[in-house]
Amino acid sequence: MKRKSALFMAVIMGISVLTGCGGDSGEKKDTANTGQSANSVFTGELEENVTIRVLENDTAISKGYFDELINAFNEEYKDKGITAVDANMDQYLDLANDGPYGYGPDVLYQANDIIMQYADGKHIYPLPVESMECYEQIPETAWDAYKTEVDGNTYYCGVPVNVQAPMLYYRTDLLPADWETTWDDDGNKVPDMIENWNDMYAFSVARHGEDSSKYGYMKSLYDVYFSGGFLFSYGGYVFGDNNTNPEDIGFSKGEAEKGAWVLSQLASTMNEECIDDTITTNAYSKLADGTYFATISTPDVYSTFLDELTMEYEKEGLTTEEAKAKAQENLVMTTLPQLPESGDLTEENPTLIDTKTMGGINGYAVSAYTKAPNASLAFVEFAADYEMQVKRSEMLGVAPAREDAAEEVGGVSELLYQNLEKGTIVLMPSIQEVSQIWTPAQTFFTDLAKDAFRSESEKKYPDMASMKAGLEAVDDQIYDAIFTLK
Repeated sequence: MKRKSALFMAVIMGISVLTGCGGDSGEKKDTANTGQSANSVFTGELEENVTIRVLENDTAISKGYFDELINAFNEEYKDKGITAVDANMDQYLDLANDGPYGYGPDVLYQANDIIMQYADGKHIYPLPVESMECYEQIPETAWDAYKTEVDGNTYYCGVPVNVQAPMLYYRTDLLPADWETTWDDDGNKVPDMIENWNDMYAFSVARHGEDSSKYGYMKSLYDVYFSGGFLFSYGGYVFGDNNTNPEDIGFSKGEAEKGAWVLSQLASTMNEECIDDTITTNAYSKLADGTYFATISTPDVYSTFLDELTMEYEKEGLTTEEAKAKAQENLVMTTLPQLPESGDLTEENPTLIDTKTMGGINGYAVSAYTKAPNASLAFVEFAADYEMQVKRSEMLGVAPAREDAAEEVGGVSELLYQNLEKGTIVLMPSIQEVSQIWTPAQTFFTDLAKDAFRSESEKKYPDMASMKAGLEAVDDQIYDAIFTLK
């Protein structure tokens, strides 16, 4: 691998702000970022004989990718005495409170909405991304997830690693034996239920009707990350002005109530486990044992679904090699089906629209509390290079943010890129106010799921007018949490 530590020199040219990302001078000060300028931090002179504590994704650790990464990095930098280790911390750490006391990591991996919350408080450094080898390979859309502007200047506080968005997981060996004649109306060799939600709804009703212990599509409505996209498909959004204006909250905007109606219809084909996180937690094993036909999750858990299905085939008597090959053949991860423009999943021959999804760009950031910023940046650049991105995708099934790596691994990565470019993946807001959206939205989606199991007279949202009112209440609650109750 070619390493370009020299590129760290003379970077962040023109940056004259304080060291951490973010420009609110009223934010919390700390020993790490007081009085230093950013271009005095990344000098290109690597700190030698230091240990870099890296906070990684739990799946990357459990599947062995993180060991591959730090072993390769440590070999590359052994002559400098630089060693990367697992920070051994909860991936949902509180850098703002732990960092100043020396408990935080030097490098952290997280989704853009979480990393950028640290930018506002200057808990992470702006990075010299334009001088990094990966810069030209990562599209502007991905960089924008880590962009912040201070006094007219633009700064980037993270390096994109992989694209996250809800994906449909299903098993081809659970399709009806005659699906090519009964569930492929257009004869394009793609099952109709994979192409549109109306057929997925009909198939779910039919599968459960034939065997009450089996289900078609199953997913917890409680999870805003996955349910939110149904609202966005009909005109809803999180914040106005491209998710930068927290005064304009839009869960109820457009015809978002149609998305809520779709979710309520889908919930009616599930069981009461759709009310909380139970389905999300059980999805790996339930898809593997055939209880569920399909679910949605993110690309970074593909390897977990694959491992569960492999173990299931081993129970049937296959060798590990045979079982893994069969699992790889039958487990499919693809983009979400299209939605009916009307929102009615029972409509015959509906006009179809693309399903939008809430997505994110996971990446690396450097803590403003690190004692070795240049060595930490060297780790980030190493982890973001072509070879490590291809390896990460191969081991975890994730979609690389680098275009050259995405082209190499193909498949889902290319589909995600296409959806990112045409706007059907709506990136999570990179402003701290996003932390206030979850509880009000979760409460709404929980009640919506409960309605599927209530009598008609007890339903809280019996029609689209009441769903619209419920979503408007969500907007009001989020606004109050951000501005009134602050």
